Amino acid sequence: MHRVFTRLFTVLLILSVVACANVSPYDYTALKAAKPRSILIIPPINQTTEVLASDLFMSAMSQPLSERGYYVFPVAVVQRYFHENGLPGPEEMNSVELEKLKEQFGADAVLYTIIHDWGQKYEVLSSTSTVKADVNLIDSKNGALLWSGTAFHQQGSGNGGGGLAGALLGALVTQLMSEAFDPMMNVSTFATHRIVNDQHRGLLPGPYFPPENLKN
Repeated sequence: MHRVFTRLFTVLLILSVVACANVSPYDYTALKAAKPRSILIIPPINQTTEVLASDLFMSAMSQPLSERGYYVFPVAVVQRYFHENGLPGPEEMNSVELEKLKEQFGADAVLYTIIHDWGQKYEVLSSTSTVKADVNLIDSKNGALLWSGTAFHQQGSGNGGGGLAGALLGALVTQLMSEAFDPMMNVSTFATHRIVNDQHRGLLPGPYFPPENLKN
């Protein structure tokens, strides 16, 4: 039994090493050359039926970008500017030319987002919350792609333990909690933090990132 366990552990270790080795690091050449200091987040284009997806994702994305060492323009200020200038929705906001955004905000880079999946899917005894969105950081001076990736997180409800009774209880609690507040904010927070801080393909630390937090 010990020998079997040892072999199984060895196989799992090899598979994990291979999986990590297959993750190619991101090419940061353009990002290092541009050295952006400030980021303007454009309200995401929402391809789902969830009305609040764009606003919630935009809010969730601003925190990890700020913690990563960049100045992020306040979400409320950006949305108010667009609304006051006759741009009611994300589609119209995303159509504004980079030159105009640079002129009005002075941002070094602009973050564009397309949300592909957002919301909760309920089954008889469980539910699954999913966020999936593609993000692209663009140089406001020349339109060059500085960084891109997919923000993704999926979270399922537990069964509460205790077989069928526990599963029913877990499903009931999840539904009641969903009615009390929007659980998707929590899922989107996980998704945005994961993509920004990913070890291999995350965003490089910005100019305001605390030096003591840099790894040797």
